[in-house]
Amino acid sequence: MDIILKYFPELTGRQREQMAALLLLYEEWNAQINVISRKDMEHFYEHHVLHSLAIAKVMPFAPMSEVLDVGTGGGFPGVPLAVMFPEARFTLIDSIGKKIKVVSDVIDRLGLTNAKAIQIRAEALDGEFDFVVSRAVTALPEFVPWVKNKISKSHYNRLRNGILYLKGGDLTSELFPFRHKVRTWDIAEFFVEPFFETKKVIHLPL
Repeated sequence: MDIILKYFPELTGRQREQMAALLLLYEEWNAQINVISRKDMEHFYEHHVLHSLAIAKVMPFAPMSEVLDVGTGGGFPGVPLAVMFPEARFTLIDSIGKKIKVVSDVIDRLGLTNAKAIQIRAEALDGEFDFVVSRAVTALPEFVPWVKNKISKSHYNRLRNGILYLKGGDLTSELFPFRHKVRTWDIAEFFVEPFFETKKVIHLPL
């Protein structure tokens, strides 16, 4: 938990309680279902919570922003972002039912009234969103067609509506088709831990 407060000291008492509760909730679920690899649980706050919150360093979502987390898995980046931005609204989706069962329980037990979890594929989901967030579900050229028709035309955030993607490694070829409008941030600009050295936040306006 200390690593979260190191970079986000402005968290309210309620947000601190919710962030602190995350580890126990995921440990409890991980004993039943392998939501997060056992090895990774040793670095839970750094590898999952803080990594998710790199998006918060780039995009402080305005109140009433609609955010869709595609392929949320165990609830990342959607759950930490919903804690961070209680006035924005988050829809977390995944096609795997057992993962959505976990995420729904975490949302309920954290008291996150601004988030919901649905078992559905992105292509089948109706609705419009200001931003789609995701954590390395697939290569971006494959991901964009799933969500390109779900972006609202009303822009009122600092960045234009579109995709905010967490990805690592050499992205040169993957981002080439979008080179004229994509923007990237090195997460190492925000967080000094070695884990983040090759990781990026990608913004693709749509």
